[in-house]
Amino acid sequence: MKPVSWAVAVAAVASFLAAAPTVRAAEVNVYSARQEVLIKPLLEAFEAATGITVNVVSGKADALLVRLEREGVNSPADLLLTTDAGRLVRARQAGLLQPVFSVVLEANIPPQYREDEGHWYGLSVRARTIVYARDRVTPAELSTYEALAGPEWRGRVCVRSSNSVYNQSMLAAMIANRGIEATETWAAGLVANFARKPQGGDRDQIRAVAAGACDVAIVNTYYLAGLAKSDDEADRMVAAKVAVFWPNQGGRGVHVNISGAGVTRHAANVAEAVALIEFLSGDAAQRLYAEVVNERPVKPGVPVSAAVAAWGAFEADSLNLTLLGEFNAEAVRLADRVGWR
Repeated sequence: MKPVSWAVAVAAVASFLAAAPTVRAAEVNVYSARQEVLIKPLLEAFEAATGITVNVVSGKADALLVRLEREGVNSPADLLLTTDAGRLVRARQAGLLQPVFSVVLEANIPPQYREDEGHWYGLSVRARTIVYARDRVTPAELSTYEALAGPEWRGRVCVRSSNSVYNQSMLAAMIANRGIEATETWAAGLVANFARKPQGGDRDQIRAVAAGACDVAIVNTYYLAGLAKSDDEADRMVAAKVAVFWPNQGGRGVHVNISGAGVTRHAANVAEAVALIEFLSGDAAQRLYAEVVNERPVKPGVPVSAAVAAWGAFEADSLNLTLLGEFNAEAVRLADRVGWR
């Protein structure tokens, strides 16, 4: 038999390699609006548990939505990880997410914290509630969000700008629960009671209460937990001067929101993206959300951190969070009408 020449052998191997399917390492590309220091331990735990590499692009939440739109079919993102149901609804309305279904996700995440067609899933719950100055306010003086619009609170309320999606979602929830007219009346009364022009973030509102610039503020509680657990003694002193009050108990309950995730429309690594959401909704990651991020686990039965547990249990609003996105535009217009800047 005629021997095969070296050139022919090389050509045959090259032809075989060209025809063979490409084997790629498992990975998932995440666009994340969560602070890297908060989400990194969760993603590292996922990599260790699965062997799937997580590539992260961090950015501001709204900027990441704009980036996804601009990139279109060429986007490398497989998963959008962001805060606030309003943003997740906006991403779904813009066609940036695709529906995915998983028995694991349906078991781990209550229906009100996920989109019913599978475009997004909540991963942690955050309560937006009232904090008050321990030395100037008693719990007996507090009752509901609505009551903060009363004349007794004139010049005593701090809250961040209505440009904050957290406040937009709070207004959207009230619109869904009580209607536009009642919500506008409340918002106008609240604005009349502002101690100062809205400025800064939720930590700044807490610091303002501690410093005596106002007596109460509306904030997300994980910011207070972060101050209480800070390495900075000044932060811990601020946290010690305020306390948490759960409003609207016996009524609709405390306004809650979520952080969450959705698989992007043009994801190349769908299975890996779903695996990451499933992992983040599981017991181990949910405990990390509680202990590291100071948020409330979305999965029933996983305990909150000791710092959060110290504030006591509360009844949460059971509103389907999809409505926060659906009423967002009306909430923004309403805030403008009442002068909440």
